[in-house]
Amino acid sequence: MESGSPPPDRPGGDEPGEPGSSPQPPSAPPPGSQPPPASQPPPAPETPPASQPPPAPQPPPAPAAPGPEAPPAPAGAPGYGGPVPPGGWEQPVGTQPQVWAGPALSGWWSRVGAYILDAIFTSILSWVGLGLLLGGSEAIGVTLFLVGLVVAFLYFPLTMMREGEHNGKSFGKQILGIRVARDDGQSVTFGWALLRQFVVIYLLFQVVGGFVFGIPWLVDVLWPLWDRENRALHDMIVKSHVLRADV
Repeated sequence: MESGSPPPDRPGGDEPGEPGSSPQPPSAPPPGSQPPPASQPPPAPETPPASQPPPAPQPPPAPAAPGPEAPPAPAGAPGYGGPVPPGGWEQPVGTQPQVWAGPALSGWWSRVGAYILDAIFTSILSWVGLGLLLGGSEAIGVTLFLVGLVVAFLYFPLTMMREGEHNGKSFGKQILGIRVARDDGQSVTFGWALLRQFVVIYLLFQVVGGFVFGIPWLVDVLWPLWDRENRALHDMIVKSHVLRADV
């Protein structure tokens, strides 16, 4: 081999990078393959929002006009902040039971005692006449019995219609120091005493009540025990009170 000639296995200008070598064209992609995607540019940085100016200060609220205020709530109770109810904050007052403001009332035992005494005074003649009638003295017996009925009928009106300090008193009530008073303030008259003693007490509670074993009469007698004004049922019907006459 002659000097200065290139070696046979290294032809001149075939290696890249050597001087005098020509650039090789890029190889074409194989058929059917997709070209590589083009690179996307980086996103632009977000611009920060412009800062808002601070809100202007609000003026303080105007003071409310003076007016009625709710009363303070008790400890442990929620306060009430609503409007004042009609009529203000006054507490409602419960209805109080009416109390008798008149003269002193008679007790139950005084009324029972007067009832027993009057029953003796009105029936003694009739019982004596009935005894004589059964004993064989028919004429005297019948006479006393009939007189006793008249006395029983007129006893209360005649004794209770008396004027002055004895008005409203039978003999039994006078002995025990009590009297009957009308609620309208008028004096006891013959007709009013007849209505109270004969029509209401005798006919209604004793005669008519006797058909139901005397229960109405018993209730009428016991009613003053639980009534606030010591009235019996017949007192409520005729509007009367039994008062103490010694005070």
